[in-house]
Amino acid sequence: MKNICVFGLGYIGLPTAAMFAHHGANVVGVDVNQHAVDTINQGKIHIVEPGLETIVKKAVDNGNLKANLTPVHSDAYLIAVPTPFKGEDHTPDLSYIQAVSKALAPLLEKGNIVILESTSPVGATEQMVAWLAEARPDLTFPKYHEPDVEADIYVAYCPERVLPGKVVEELISNDRIIGGMTKESTKKAQEVYRIFVEGELLATNSRTAEMVKLTENASRDVSIAFANELSIISDKLDINVWELIELANHHPRVNILQPGAGVGGHCIAVDPWFIVNQNPDEAKIIRTAREINDYKPEWVIEKINTEVSEVQAQGISRPTVALLGLAFKPNIDDLRESPAVNIAQKMLEMNQAEILLVEPNIKQLPKKLATGNLVSLDVAIEQADVLVVLVAHDEFKKEQLSSNARVVDVVSGL
Repeated sequence: MKNICVFGLGYIGLPTAAMFAHHGANVVGVDVNQHAVDTINQGKIHIVEPGLETIVKKAVDNGNLKANLTPVHSDAYLIAVPTPFKGEDHTPDLSYIQAVSKALAPLLEKGNIVILESTSPVGATEQMVAWLAEARPDLTFPKYHEPDVEADIYVAYCPERVLPGKVVEELISNDRIIGGMTKESTKKAQEVYRIFVEGELLATNSRTAEMVKLTENASRDVSIAFANELSIISDKLDINVWELIELANHHPRVNILQPGAGVGGHCIAVDPWFIVNQNPDEAKIIRTAREINDYKPEWVIEKINTEVSEVQAQGISRPTVALLGLAFKPNIDDLRESPAVNIAQKMLEMNQAEILLVEPNIKQLPKKLATGNLVSLDVAIEQADVLVVLVAHDEFKKEQLSSNARVVDVVSGL
């Protein structure tokens, strides 16, 4: 299993491909983004992740890592493409996995292993197998209900569980869930990940592995929802929620998380809906948590507009509002499902104030915010009538936000 092809060179696929290459495997990373492919082949990276560029450069220079628009024959194929949802009922969109299956199928040979890493609803691995089997009737594929029956192709589901900003470290040290469609598929997948993973490789089946990833993120979503709901209640009761949580956490068995502007990222903001979509009558707490966290940006906008109205009452007809932070969490450039982006977009659409956007980890605004102005923190502090702290970036410490502006802080209790 020394020849590996990784589909998707984003926040998970690229670090994974680089790690395999760094540990001696011959890796070809595949992506539809020409810019990403060209950047990687220059030994550079198109995302922000501490420590990753050094590993990528060394792997490219050594010839162990190449990026391509099309896949090549390999021993192992890893799939790390997006799995968003579509429609108001949050139906999972597996079209990216389907597209990879179509591109991958002609290359398969007996003894190959296909590993799905994309966060997916329960049954997605089996659906992928169905697409592959339809395209390659000359090969046999594993069946979930026949775990002891051998097949020509091994298939497993192995979700990532890394923290942005610490991906390089956690890819190696974290335990991995290895969910094979068959027992032999699990063993083969363990062989693949053992190339660089030092954590435990926990064996299970594909459905359980899929549900483990969703469960992990749904659990965190429920915990965050509790904190976010506390912040709304505390605001109504004129209580400092930050002090409240700090004091409550002195209880030896209480560990309340910190509230924020909502929940973002491709995982926590999306995965729980996969459970709700498949189990609408049973997933009551999970649904409620999602609704609370999805509502939080609306609450933040209400707080901002209250401050805007106060400024207007003082004679400034069109105040300047600076929104600090667009990423979904501190000190990264990842804007996926970011509540801060959602807030910025709606504030721009309302057109009740001049909107300045501050995000030190990006150089260009996404298309949905194209009408906004990306400025430095210094400019924002100088010009803003209302400062809104949406993300707890290191740059936004209390001592750096000295300003006469009104401050709406939803992340740190300044």
